[in-house]
Amino acid sequence: MVPRHSAAPSPAAGPRAPPGKRPRHPFAGSIVTFHPGRALNGGVIPIDRRRALRAAAGAAVTGALATGCTDRTDRVSGAPGSVPPGSRPPSSVPPHGRGTGPAARTAPAPRRFPGQPAEIAHGPRDRARVALTFHGQGDPATATAVLTEAERAGARITVLAVGGWVDEHPALVRRVLDGGHDLGNHTLHHTDISAMDETEAYAEITGCAERLRRHTGSIGTWFRPSRTQHATPLVQRLARRAGYPHVLSYDVDSLDFTSPGAPAVVRTVTGQIRNGSVVSLHFGYADTVAALPALLDALERRGLRAVTTTELLT
Repeated sequence: MVPRHSAAPSPAAGPRAPPGKRPRHPFAGSIVTFHPGRALNGGVIPIDRRRALRAAAGAAVTGALATGCTDRTDRVSGAPGSVPPGSRPPSSVPPHGRGTGPAARTAPAPRRFPGQPAEIAHGPRDRARVALTFHGQGDPATATAVLTEAERAGARITVLAVGGWVDEHPALVRRVLDGGHDLGNHTLHHTDISAMDETEAYAEITGCAERLRRHTGSIGTWFRPSRTQHATPLVQRLARRAGYPHVLSYDVDSLDFTSPGAPAVVRTVTGQIRNGSVVSLHFGYADTVAALPALLDALERRGLRAVTTTELLT
């Protein structure tokens, strides 16, 4: 078990993109070699494409005051404990005929994977698949940039959304599902769930689950506890009570929340990732957006396919 993430400063805004249309990547679809330990400007990514990606990343994050997984001041709606203690877990499928906000169809519900433990940290090691999982919080422009880049590369990701963020950006939540990505629960307020008593922790899980159900028709396919890599036995039990058969952990931490620079994010992930890995990343950080094209290219070069967590385990 790794220590809990410490508070990190708010991500800095990147440079502005030039006015006009976003430049098309001249090397879209090509395989770009990545060498761990070398900077991205050391010949790994062609100069024209690198400039285009920097401009795109800057446009996505300019002026954003995003809150990541380690920012203790989470700007989300509602108050802790807003779900009445002892309330039933929200249903993964709404009653027939009742509106579910912008959802045009019922989103996938949690499912049990036979043979998998209560807490899943990785998938099968005998298949060349990996899951990139993103803690869903922060500026919507940054989140949209991540989704767009993943889809450009043919990748599918998993988004673990904070409940208040779901309420603030319901159209973006639907955008995640419409893109073929997994959507899950990352608690209501993104506070330290391991330090809570049973009533508070359950309210954090069900509060986010209810918001997901309201906007998508489902409580989401996954639950990941906030501010910790591993769930306590109590949190695992409460997640099952709320309707989540498994807790989703990870075996690769990108450390993008420390804002180390895009090359460092790529080096960290590519230095640890292997078949079946589940990678922890975050919306809301400029380094994550800037690192994603090179990271996806590096995975392609290794023959690793980025899929949803559901696909990883199926």
